[in-house]
Amino acid sequence: MESIFAATCEMPHFEPLREDTTADVLVIGGGITGILTAALLKRAGADVLLVEAERLCSGQTGNTTAKITVEHGFIYADLLKRYGKEKAKGFWEANMAALEKYRFLAGKIDCDFKTCDFYAYAEKDHKALGEEVAALSRIGVPSRFVKTPELPFPTVGAICVHGQAQFHPLRFLAALARDLRIHENTPIRALFEGGAQTTDGQTIRASNIVVATHFPFLRFRGGYPLKMYQSRSYVLALEGARLPEHMYADGCGKGVSLRSCGEYLLLGGAGHRTGVEGGGFDRLTELAGMYYPDSRVAYRFAAQDCMTLDGMPYIGRYTKRTQSLFVATGFGKWGMTSAMVSAMLLRDLILERPNPYAELFAPARPLAPGPFVCNVGSVLMHYVRPTAPRCPHLGCALRWNEQERSWDCPCHGSRFSETGELLDDPATKDLQSAKVRKKQ
Repeated sequence: MESIFAATCEMPHFEPLREDTTADVLVIGGGITGILTAALLKRAGADVLLVEAERLCSGQTGNTTAKITVEHGFIYADLLKRYGKEKAKGFWEANMAALEKYRFLAGKIDCDFKTCDFYAYAEKDHKALGEEVAALSRIGVPSRFVKTPELPFPTVGAICVHGQAQFHPLRFLAALARDLRIHENTPIRALFEGGAQTTDGQTIRASNIVVATHFPFLRFRGGYPLKMYQSRSYVLALEGARLPEHMYADGCGKGVSLRSCGEYLLLGGAGHRTGVEGGGFDRLTELAGMYYPDSRVAYRFAAQDCMTLDGMPYIGRYTKRTQSLFVATGFGKWGMTSAMVSAMLLRDLILERPNPYAELFAPARPLAPGPFVCNVGSVLMHYVRPTAPRCPHLGCALRWNEQERSWDCPCHGSRFSETGELLDDPATKDLQSAKVRKKQ
């Protein structure tokens, strides 16, 4: 289950925090969002401390496919209908700025950064493809329709966006992290006005705090458990497969994604809502056999994505009432550009600089009632199931995941091993029961 990125890069090591300390900004979470935010703030002159509960990039960051693109599936048609032309274009502009920031920073780092085109294809849905083409044209995004992308299966076409990028995320982040003030193996137990306390009792005083922990760990504040859910995504690194020149993903989110990584092909897909039965590795392995029968699986890994109800991340103040507590979450399947958008926006908010996209990504923005009610209903139906074990996060009934041999929470996405050890957030502790049944 080690990703190809983790297998080919060792992150730098940092000592745990052992005494009380202070900083202008405390960043909680040592994944891509936390490291980028800390790096940009430090470059702007702030005194920044980053703390990570385990090791840097030990969560979702190392399990990405690391595609840097402004085309997040067929999202612009939906944004245009939901929010109008100005905000749909703002979303594109913010992600373009993130792409160019990566291009600038990666120019000084050996991280296999490669400029290539991105293709969002449709296998059968002519209507969705046509609506996205029209939406991109309306907001002025340079793109073109392509009839036959280089894929091993038929499609009805694709949207090509030029000048996107792929890279080795851990090599990139390792270089940035070496210049930062970081403490690993330093979990935060509680936040208070003007600081935080670690599980070992150290106090960190900070004027501003950024929660960059993938899924926010404050259980009730901000209502994130009701306006977000998590989804599993799977990746196979195939050896001996024909390598694509560019990057590909199903614009409707149902098919597979492809990109090269050295001599390997990264084939991603077969995702499903966490805690709900889905395709998983079995389905992805089946597709690899169909599309690349002469290939061999060299690595396989999975990630967990926080999904918002309108397709846009939540970036900004944790709630309307918290002026010095910030959050970045809900990146969907597009964590690379979203992480950089978050770092740039949070830097500006903390330093009180103007940013034209603050309102667009604000976590407290109004949400359509339909998706909100549906998500709340999906959560509540798992609370009434009289089964055990229960998730220590908010008490949802866990489901057994046979493929990955784990207990998964269908409400908010926490995951636990067969014996109850915590694997994925937002839960912050292991299952209480010493003995966990393997099947319901």
